[in-house]
Amino acid sequence: MDRDEILSWVEAERLSLADFLDDLDDHEWKQASLCPGWTMHDVAAHLTTSARTVSMRTALLDTAKGVIRARGDFNRMIADQARERAARFGPAELVARFRKTAGSPLRDPGSRPLDPLVDALVHGQDVARPLGRVREMPAERVIAALGRVLGTGFYGAPKRLRGTRLVATDLDWSAGDGPDEVRGPGGDLLLLATGRAAGLSGVSGPGVGRIAAAL
Repeated sequence: MDRDEILSWVEAERLSLADFLDDLDDHEWKQASLCPGWTMHDVAAHLTTSARTVSMRTALLDTAKGVIRARGDFNRMIADQARERAARFGPAELVARFRKTAGSPLRDPGSRPLDPLVDALVHGQDVARPLGRVREMPAERVIAALGRVLGTGFYGAPKRLRGTRLVATDLDWSAGDGPDEVRGPGGDLLLLATGRAAGLSGVSGPGVGRIAAAL
């Protein structure tokens, strides 16, 4: 895919998500997101670490230090970083930082160009769905994100979705050759592929039980 197009998608998603976060009230900022143990405030703090302004070398050093502090647990490092930033910065400042870096081409060490798009799309649902709000996801961006998630082991999708065939009901897209089919909107399939059980509510088919057990 064209890298400039990907960057434009990432910037658009980030700016849209910044507008969404700007609309939350004090009570909503304290609500639980789809990320276990994370509030909306924590998710916003995490987003400001993903949209980077520092060099890749500095980011790599920061990541190495964080992993060491987290005793080698990458997920714990990410959670620690998010909570530390949430404690330091209020919602308005976090949103301002996120918006300011929306167009940054820099990304986390080891990530690929499409990963920031996955990050923005999925975290947008992480904050919207628990609040009963709807965040539409453009079809071409969802298809690109699904391709990235299914094509790498980083998100755990190959193992989680083993034995299933995914079929989008609102997009011209399908993937997998397993014996059990799962059908539903592309956005719900993306949530399942990235480990969000909330995606189960919008899908159907003989493979749903298999994925539910994996989650």
